Formats: sequence, structure tokens, C-alpha cells
Amino acid sequence: MNIIKNILRNVTTIRSGISNVQGINIRSLSVAPFNPIQKIENTPPNNVELDKLYKRIELEMRGIDPAVMLSYSWFCVAAASHLGIQVTKNWAMRKSEKERHTLLKCVHIYKKHRVQYEVRTYFRFIHLQRVTGSTCDTYLEYIERNLPEGCALKVTKVECVKLPEHITPPNKEE
Repeated sequence: MNIIKNILRNVTTIRSGISNVQGINIRSLSVAPFNPIQKIENTPPNNVELDKLYKRIELEMRGIDPAVMLSYSWFCVAAASHLGIQVTKNWAMRKSEKERHTLLKCVHIYKKHRVQYEVRTYFRFIHLQRVTGSTCDTYLEYIERNLPEGCALKVTKVECVKLPEHITPPNKEE
């Protein structure tokens, strides 16, 4: 009980200012003066950077397994629909690209004993339309992070750009 009274006495002396408890100098915590929130100035409209607009984004997927490619294309279309991106086309090539390599079974002799290896590459294409730059960046980062093994992704963007000032429309009088 005696210890509790000492602690409470020390707490009250700490709150009142500088005190000396058992040879230790204790200083009360100081509170910084309160500053009201300063008004943020609006930036002028000339310095505002506008978001890019893409007329079309073409995704070309290459892979060695057609089932994985189909599943990944479904994933890409579902992700696009969740972000409100319009998917205009989603198709696959009818035939795969075949790359054949012929090797001899034995390097030194027996020229007629050969082995052929074949690598098939399957393609899928997705076209997205009317996408803003921030949405495009978010979408592409998401689908690139979830790209399955054995697949490659090629992205082509068609950007809408303002007509340069030095180009003027033709006169209708002529």
C-alpha cells in the first residue's frame, strides 16, 4: 500500500512539472501548440496533367498449352469486366505455329537415324476499347502479375492524341 501511495505522489509531481524522484530528474512532456490546418491552394488548370486515353489496347498471348491459354483469356476478360473495360474481340488462331527441329541420334554415324522434335505455339488475342491511362496501367499490372508459366504477353496500345496546333483543317471554300 505504501508503494502505491509513492507512485501516485510521483505521478502528481511529474504532471506538475520538473521533479526529482530518487535522484532522477523527470520532466513533464510538453505539448506542441496546435496549428490549424492550412488551406491548400488549388493548382491552376494549366498545370493539371490529363489522363491518357487509349482508343484500343491489343493483347497478344502466346503459349504452349491451349487449355492454359483459354483459361488465362477468360481471366483477362473477367478482370476487364470488373474494371468496366469494354472487350470488343476475343479470339484464337485456328492453327498453331509449328517449329520442327531435326537431330541425329548418333553424331558420328548412321545418318538415316534421325529424331524430329516439334514445338507448337498457340495464340490468343483480346481487343479492349476506350480505356483511360490509369485504368490501363492497373489492369495490365494485374494480368501481368497473374501470367501463367509457359505464356507470353504482348501489349499494343493505340493512344488518342490532340491534333497538333500547326495542322489546320482544310478550308471548305475551295
